[in-house]
Order: sequence, then structure tokens, then C-alpha cells
Amino acid sequence: MAYKIVIDAGHGGTDPGAVYQGRQEKDDNLRLALAVGQILEDNGVDVVYTRTTDVYQTPFEKATIANESGADFFISFHRNSSPRPNQYSGVETLVYDKSGEKLDMAENINGALGELGFNELGVTARPGLVVLRRTKMPAVLIETGFINTDEDNQRFDAQFDEIAQAIAAAIMGTLDEETVEEPTLYRVQVGLFRVKSNADNLLYELLDKGYPAFMLDEDGYYKVQVGAFRQLDNAIKMEQRLRRDGYSTLITT
Repeated sequence: MAYKIVIDAGHGGTDPGAVYQGRQEKDDNLRLALAVGQILEDNGVDVVYTRTTDVYQTPFEKATIANESGADFFISFHRNSSPRPNQYSGVETLVYDKSGEKLDMAENINGALGELGFNELGVTARPGLVVLRRTKMPAVLIETGFINTDEDNQRFDAQFDEIAQAIAAAIMGTLDEETVEEPTLYRVQVGLFRVKSNADNLLYELLDKGYPAFMLDEDGYYKVQVGAFRQLDNAIKMEQRLRRDGYSTLITT
């Protein structure tokens, strides 16, 4: 099936979100939301944005946009903040409650960002947040590091492309896990490992080259795969591209 995902850049316009030394959360949120959305679009996901410019929306407006779109998932992008500068560091994901697809998605995103060096602060249930409570589809809010922690800001800036790739790959990997029995979904497998660190090395190498790679943990093996295609022809084209780059591949369903 084709997926539709709402990408929400938190805050905006007259609401800057958290601010630290002139850095405004709304700007970081929009930049990362657009980058992740572009990667998802490039890989066949139907993306709806709550905003693509610096405009103000209430949380209710954001939830309404999502609900009217009929999307399968809602992903909101934020940066965290603490009472004192450099007090905390790390990534956290928020959900309405810790169950179902949204929990899988949140845990996968945390893990992907943890692999890049962020501290993993875990998944937190926040049923009071409007964008998590009022959305009719599974919803996840990502706190991509603390905006008033220098270490997190340095990582956000220096590894921005990797962060966007990691989040997009975690999203696509979660969707793929949910449809693993779908007979028309074709994936290109590039590696099969018993040792996770070996799988990680290949995954990062593929992500660095711009491939929509992700990792599945199944049957005691770590499977590094690229893409999830409804048309076999598209999977074959991806397989040919990978082979030209020197990888051994296998198309799976």
C-alpha cells in the first residue's frame, strides 16, 4: 500500500518555541521537517506538510490538517529545552500512550538517532498534548536534542543530513515492518548479519551514499535493506543501482 504521512514542523511565525542565544526552535524544526519529508517523498511516500514556511498555527489547526488529510501517520518535529543551559542532553520521543504502531515508530526513531551519538532519553507518554490527543492517526513527536545544550546543537548542525536520513529510514522501516506480509511489497536486501555492529556499519555506509536504507531485526538476524516498492520494476532498478556500486543484493517480499 501507499502511505500518507503528515510532517509537522512545530511552532512557527509569532511562536518561536524555545530560544537559546538567538537560535529559535521553530527554524530548526522546519529545516529538519522539510529534509525528512523530501527523503520520504523521494521514496514514494505521500507527504502532507502542516507548514513549509514561517507561519503560526495553533496545535488544533495542525491536528485538523492531519485529520482532514486522511493520513496514516503524524510526525511532529521539535527541539527540547531545559530550565538551565547544558543541563540535559539527548533525544526523546513523545506519544499519546505507549502502545501500538506509534510506540514502535517512536522506539525506532530513538534508536536511529542514538546510533548517531545522541543520548537516548526514551519514549514518554504525553496524553495532554493536542497534536497527540486530537490526531486520529498514530502520532509521534520527536524532540531532536536540547536547543539550550551546546553539545546537542553541535551534533544537530554537524550531522544534520545523517539525522534526516536516520529519521526517514526509521519511519520507512517501521512502515515496512507493519506490512511485512504484504505480497506486493518488494525490498532489496544488501546484508544479513548475526552481529549488529556489522549491520550498523553497512547501514551507515548506505545512508551516507544517499540510499533509503534501514535495518530489520528478524529471526535472530539483522537484515540491512533498501526501499519498499509496490512495483517489482522499481525494486529491480534499485537493485541494479546497488550492484553498480558493488553490493551483492537479493530482492525479498
